[in-house]
Amino acid sequence: MRPLGDSPLVRNDKTLVLAHDHGVEHGPKQFSGVEDRLDPNHVFEMATHDAVTALAVGKGLTETYYPSYKDDVNLLAKLNGGSDLWMGDPYSAHNWSVDYAAELDVDAIGYTIYPGVNDEVEMFEAFGEVQENARDHDLPIAMWAYPRGQAVKEHRSKEIIAYAARLGLELGSDFTKVKYPRSKENMAYAVQSAADNRVLLSGGSKTSDREFLELVEDCMDVGVAGLAVGRNVWQRENPYEMLDMLEEVVFEGASADDVL
Repeated sequence: MRPLGDSPLVRNDKTLVLAHDHGVEHGPKQFSGVEDRLDPNHVFEMATHDAVTALAVGKGLTETYYPSYKDDVNLLAKLNGGSDLWMGDPYSAHNWSVDYAAELDVDAIGYTIYPGVNDEVEMFEAFGEVQENARDHDLPIAMWAYPRGQAVKEHRSKEIIAYAARLGLELGSDFTKVKYPRSKENMAYAVQSAADNRVLLSGGSKTSDREFLELVEDCMDVGVAGLAVGRNVWQRENPYEMLDMLEEVVFEGASADDVL
């Protein structure tokens, strides 16, 4: 595991990224029922909570809102993204540079790859350039690793998620965000496959408080380094209550029963 020194992304050797790139990835429909959060100020405010070690957003939100929150929010710059309107193989277009992110004084870099799609070669090459530029600026880099494509019949299988976790190690990320592979034992295998790389659980679609917190507890039990969560926080009526509970489960080793 590459030492991260005094990186703000790590607290008690754990990480909680609040993800807010959904405006690009899914559009306004993700804000149904919580339309006030179409205003990113609301989510930037959530990111000031002690549980959040980084907020993941794209270029436009970084330029527009981050200057007002720079003293209170650690920012993970998501350098690529793709919309739900795209009909081909999943592809996450590279839309800003590490150099520009560094100019904006961000704390880390995030990048999505889709292993298995027709454009895998180009994605790996792009990630390699981003990874080396991040090293030049001494910025940690998180990989969103989501296998897709014709060869991937079940993208949450034990073997596929372990492969995704391993790719983070092999390609040089500091954190690798993966989907939940449907069981605690399968997630343990993904963590083992990643060796010294830090595996982050992808929070996914909103579920009940208990279901989500039990999932997080199971993943922490098997050595996951934390999570990158969006909708399971900011889609809730009281997101701060969920952040309070996640803080105890992720950083203090509490159980879902404890916090509920």
